[in-house]
Order: sequence, then structure tokens, then C-alpha cells
Amino acid sequence: MEMTADMLGQIKSSMRHALNGAFYQKRFAGLEPDDIQSRADFEKLPFTEKEDLRDAYPLGLLAVDEARVVRIHSSSGTTGTPVIIPYTQADVDAWTLMFARCYETAGVTALDRVHITPGYGLWTAGIGFQLGAERLGAMAIPMGPGNTDKQIKMMIDMRSTVLCATSSYALLLAEEIERRGVRNKICLRKSLIGSERWGEKMRARIAAELGVELYDIYGLTEIYGPGIGISCACQCGMHIWTDYVYYEIVDPKTGDMVPEGSIGELVITTLRKEGAPLIRYRTHDLTRELPGTCQCGLTFPRIDTLIGRSDDMVKVKGTMIFPGRVDEVLSSIADVSSEYQIIIDHLNGRDILNLLFETHLEEKVAMRNLEKIVEAVFKEKLGLTPNAKAVGMGELPRSEKKSTRIFDNRY
Repeated sequence: MEMTADMLGQIKSSMRHALNGAFYQKRFAGLEPDDIQSRADFEKLPFTEKEDLRDAYPLGLLAVDEARVVRIHSSSGTTGTPVIIPYTQADVDAWTLMFARCYETAGVTALDRVHITPGYGLWTAGIGFQLGAERLGAMAIPMGPGNTDKQIKMMIDMRSTVLCATSSYALLLAEEIERRGVRNKICLRKSLIGSERWGEKMRARIAAELGVELYDIYGLTEIYGPGIGISCACQCGMHIWTDYVYYEIVDPKTGDMVPEGSIGELVITTLRKEGAPLIRYRTHDLTRELPGTCQCGLTFPRIDTLIGRSDDMVKVKGTMIFPGRVDEVLSSIADVSSEYQIIIDHLNGRDILNLLFETHLEEKVAMRNLEKIVEAVFKEKLGLTPNAKAVGMGELPRSEKKSTRIFDNRY
């Protein structure tokens, strides 16, 4: 994105504040914010990596007096040392304002009833959705994850109009509502989906089966949480709230800025964060910047729907495989549904890629023919032939959180 003189001033102010903490005092030793006089100077600064944040456990990122900390959150990862992010009241207020802005962008109003299924606790999701809804004046229904029976009962009884969920759980709810035949009792009109990338077929299924308009909401715990950006009614990318964050899109391998419109890794610098400001934080999310001004009227810049993560990539027989590209390929094939799994094994000295996908077809010959089509298209588009296996609708596991698509058993 463009770095204006005002933006550069905000970045320098954030750097100045970050130097109050031990983490950036060490990282930027000998550097003064006023040494940064241009975008080129800024892009010479080292990236901040997730491992750096883990090494700072528990409160090494703190840039204010501990007495000002009102809350901590932690990233949702289940392996390794957790990342702890401290929040001041100003941080919570800023996050709440951004989240309310997301709801407004999605057309949610104070008359809506917001059904919140993401988790509460150390994870930022549930409480972020709740704070934003309350700031907007909407009725928050803080369900949290799981207990699908109760979710559907409350959705019906409370006449919920907005569903907040991961795409995996939204699909599970949609399928269960369809199975129970209670679609006519559901009052949902919109759904805000976050925390994982999802393909077009999954998007279409959720929208059709729930009868909702879908909005992608973006964020990560290290940078406030979900709510730093969202798609609009035009459905052409996600607007990022650049009065609170500055972003870059870089080549994941070289770290250099990619040409405008090219796919790269999103890097974020916080502009107003007090508790744990971050400078040039590598999100590992892959996207591209969208040019021009959106027809919705918002002037905030846009990034494209995420295609995956640079650290989600696996290499099989020399070919790079991203979940986003698999989604794209499968979405192009008729009779292939949105749900799939890839299982990679190493047998007799060679890699084997098994691809399981769901289909509504039931006749065995038709399913075998579809498997051959999938193998051929996969080979054409990705340069690798899988062992494709068609299974019936609902046979692959569903998740109340994030779905795991690729299982690599080689290591």
C-alpha cells in the first residue's frame, strides 16, 4: 500500500512507543525512529517472526507499565510455546471500534441478533465478535463453539439474524439444519466468517443452505484479533482498516516487495497498539493488493481473499501444493463438493498423494469416472497425479473449529 507522509509519521510514532519495551530495544539497538525517512528506509528493518514472539514468552513484548495491562490473549496454535499478547484498555477500545466498523460494513445494525460461535478464553475470536456487536448496539448471543443441538435451538428460539463462525462450523451447522428440515425456522440473513481460508464451492454451499449473505472477516491475535478488515457488499476483496495498521505484501522467499497485484505474504505494522506494538510482523497469509477504489464507497484499501499460508505449503515429488490451489482446482470440476482431504505417505521410496473428495453422486461407475476426471485435472493444473477417491456427502470429518485439509505422514 502507499506510504504517505502521514503514514510514515504514524509508523515512526509506533516505533518510538515499541522502543519502550525490551523486545524492540534489543531488536532495534542503535536505531532511532527518526532514522526512518522513507519507505525504502522502513523496508530495510528486519521482519518480526512468530518465533520471535514465542521467544518473548510470557510478557517480553510488553511496551507499557504492567499496571496498564487489562487483559492478555494468546494465539490459537496448539504446538510450541504460546504467543502471549497483552492489551491495554486503549487496545481493547480500538479493537472494539474496528470490529463494530466490520459489522457496519456488512450491513449489520442495532436491530440484529448476533449468534457468536467462535471460542472464548485466551483465543481472541469470541470476545471480539461480542465486543463489536455490543458497541454497535446489536444483541449478542455468546454461544461459543460446540453443542450443535443447543446452537440450533437457540438460533431458532432467539431468531438469530447474523451468524459468526469459522467456515468449517458454518458448513456443519448448514448441513445439520438441512438434515433436520428446520431451514424455514431459521431467521439468519448474514454470516461473518473468519479464521481460515475457504473455497468458492464451500462459500456457495453455506450461502445457499443458510440463505445468507457471506462476509470474510480478517485478523489475527498478534494484531488485535479478527476485525482489522472485512469484505463489503461488493464482494471484491477485504477492506483493511489502515488507520490502525500498515500492511506490505512481500515475496515469502526474498522478503522483497512484490509488484502491485502480485501474490505475496502479508506483513503488518501496528500504528496505535500500546500493549504489544509490532513492527513488520510476518503473518504468513498469502494474498495480493487490489487496485482502485471499491464501488461500495469505502476508501480503505483492499486485499484479495486469502489463498492460503506460506507455511501451509507442502512439497510432493518436487511440486508445491497449497490448499488454496487445491480448492481452486476442485471448484472447477462439476459434481465435486467443497470438502476434501489430502493424505501424503511415503511408501517403497516414493511419495504417494491420496485425495479424498465428497460428491453427491451415488452410482459406483459414475464415482469412478469422476475420480479419473479429478486425477486428470489435478495433473493438468498442478503437475501431479493423485490417487483420487470419491466418497459420499458428509463422509469426511466436520469441525467445530478449523478444518485440517492436508495430512503429511512422511515425517
